[in-house]
Amino acid sequence: MQPVFIIGEQRSGSNLLRLMLNNSTKIAAPHPPHILLRMKELVPSYGSLQKMENFKLLIDDVCRLIDTNPVPWSKDNFNREIIVDKCKDRSLIAIFKAVMDHYSEVNEASMWVCKSMQNVRWYKELEAYFKKPKYIYLYRDPRDVTLSFQKAVVGHKHPYCIAKKWTDLQALCIEARENIPENRFYNLKYERLIENPEESLKDLCEFLEIEYNKEMLNYYNSNEAKNTAKVSMLWANVKSPLMRKNSGKYLKAMSKDDQAIVESVAHEVMDTLKYERKSVEQNFINFDQEMINKYNFEDKELQSIAELKINPEDLKRRKLQLEVIEEIKKRI
Repeated sequence: MQPVFIIGEQRSGSNLLRLMLNNSTKIAAPHPPHILLRMKELVPSYGSLQKMENFKLLIDDVCRLIDTNPVPWSKDNFNREIIVDKCKDRSLIAIFKAVMDHYSEVNEASMWVCKSMQNVRWYKELEAYFKKPKYIYLYRDPRDVTLSFQKAVVGHKHPYCIAKKWTDLQALCIEARENIPENRFYNLKYERLIENPEESLKDLCEFLEIEYNKEMLNYYNSNEAKNTAKVSMLWANVKSPLMRKNSGKYLKAMSKDDQAIVESVAHEVMDTLKYERKSVEQNFINFDQEMINKYNFEDKELQSIAELKINPEDLKRRKLQLEVIEEIKKRI
């Protein structure tokens, strides 16, 4: 089973790309429950995973995370014993591989795609464990990413905090790009994907060594797209045709001051990724600790306000998964 990881930062078109790829008969690309991101730091609390009791408990918790995912995984509820049998060793990453392999088999796919983009934090472990995994580095202009997060009901809200996280994740992706063979690492600029989707997907399919299917562009008619869109306002756009002009919005919608903050934080990575700076040439803002503390405080306040706007049904679905994590922590 060929594993593929989409890496980068959220609000960069990852659900769009996931749904396009999922419309290929060769690929299974479920909405991610973020197994490594949410569970990795909790693993030591299970004790030795060589004890079958501890290992089965971890498997059950991972499967509960999947079972409560806001966008349901289709066709199968996970039989824990099947996952036990599929694990080649007793580790979280083995469980991750087992559930993804099993999902792909049930959906008759030869390849799976995980769009938990922060998996780039563990790319060295992925490289060590998986047999020649492939990576799609999906990136977007940080000023448009900032605007998107500011409108979303989740995530950071202050431009400094958004740009800082974006920069840190892109730096990890660039590091991975320098250490992974070119034939297993694909760079995909969001702006290119929306402006030339057919050409982008054909190139991507060549990289993945699968045949291009024109149905990939009809992703918005798929049941997966419809199910994703109705779950949260965050993903409402995926039930509609591609928005080819969904770039450069910051030019009209973002203040010069906010542009200056983003560019001052992200200028080195922006230069590497060929994003032209508009507000800052050389005189970057010098962020002292007092400013950073102020921005972090404002960010938390803005997040609290945004959370009040979450649709009650959306909030209910999100809480199911968060309750699993909280239950695990309390048990610990």
